[in-house]
Amino acid sequence: MPPAFHDFAATLSYEDLPQDVLRVLRRSFLDTMGVAAVASTTEMAGIARRAAVALFGSGQAGSARILMQGAIVSPAGAAMAGAFTIDSVDAHDGSSPCKGHAGSAVFPALMAMADVSANLHGTDFATLLAIAYEVSYRAGLAQHATCADYHTSGAWTSIGVAVACARALHCTPDQIRQAAGIGEYHGPRSQMMRCIDHPTMLRDGVGWGAPSGVTAAYLAQMGFTGAPALTCEQAPEFWSDLGERWRLVEDTHYKAYPCCRWAHPAIDAAQDLMRNHGLHHSQIAGVKIHTFHNATRLAGHTPATPDEFAYAIAFPVATMIVRGQVGAPELATETLQDADILRISNATQLIDDPHFTKISVGKRWASVSLTTSDGRTVTSEPRTPRGDVDMPLSDTEISDKFHLFADPILGEARAGRIETFAGSFDSLDARDFAHLLDLCLSPS
Repeated sequence: MPPAFHDFAATLSYEDLPQDVLRVLRRSFLDTMGVAAVASTTEMAGIARRAAVALFGSGQAGSARILMQGAIVSPAGAAMAGAFTIDSVDAHDGSSPCKGHAGSAVFPALMAMADVSANLHGTDFATLLAIAYEVSYRAGLAQHATCADYHTSGAWTSIGVAVACARALHCTPDQIRQAAGIGEYHGPRSQMMRCIDHPTMLRDGVGWGAPSGVTAAYLAQMGFTGAPALTCEQAPEFWSDLGERWRLVEDTHYKAYPCCRWAHPAIDAAQDLMRNHGLHHSQIAGVKIHTFHNATRLAGHTPATPDEFAYAIAFPVATMIVRGQVGAPELATETLQDADILRISNATQLIDDPHFTKISVGKRWASVSLTTSDGRTVTSEPRTPRGDVDMPLSDTEISDKFHLFADPILGEARAGRIETFAGSFDSLDARDFAHLLDLCLSPS
């Protein structure tokens, strides 16, 4: 019999973590900090920081710093502002089977807990990360399988965060079980497709999922009850191999571009077509994107805000066609007024393909056709995006992405130190891990 999730969380040790688990955690650490660095400059991050300072002052639970911003608030406040910060640039790690993201909630929440405790070793933090990711992913799978509506990542990361934070507070197995129930019940059951259809700063719900999980852990420690978490206790098929099979290894993907993952296979396909056929954007008269149903709802031919850009498909594909990249420079607001990009975006047709909808379970499929001004048409093979486990980004690509995002904000020296420490964070003693926290939590 596998251990119950709360026993798993209470007893897991660093020595139990396979090397492939540690490798994913190290990659996610670096990747997430790069996103956090560039995201700390966004309007959304600034609003979240000001709100946290106004509403979440430090108290008896201790003081924690907001990720990349340094403002001192409560652990829940730091989790909230940090999660909104990372979520403001849609380039962080995710899970295609869960249709969402864990790292954007897990890292700011657990860094807040580490900042409060002030004496964690790298091995401790790795163990907490593994718990939070694994519980989040399994709860997410259970929720998607049992709920009619498509909820944001905040709905299930609140559970993983609650369980890991309860472990950080040295809670008993029963208190961890109660924390999961509280986190599930109070986590935001927010409607993901609402934000796809009407993009705003709400994003993926982690800005409220992370503090909900932190708060659940403290409530459980104080005796508040909330079990059972239905996604953990009434969906046994998603927990039967807990501790033997690691979903975080099988399911974690990394993004090559700072926009919704659903647009990525079409962006990759457009890039390949432009390169392989030696095309210039001035030659492109029209674009057709065959993809799955939900991706066609991204639309976004003329995004007016960064939020609309993040949840678009036509405009990011046009951006790739015109600029040959969709990276940090493309996050600038002036990109939204680029006449060349707008021309191609408005000439893009999104086609709801029933076959791609049928097979886009755990994977995201698309194909692209480009029509040139002289009447030629070139079409890509159906494809899924780079960054999945079967087409992983290399360590070099993860590093390059980190520096692209982090160096202009943090400076090359500070970014280099974060990369060095993140690559072996789980081997750091308490003093060196505290230094890594300083590098990540101090103002950018």
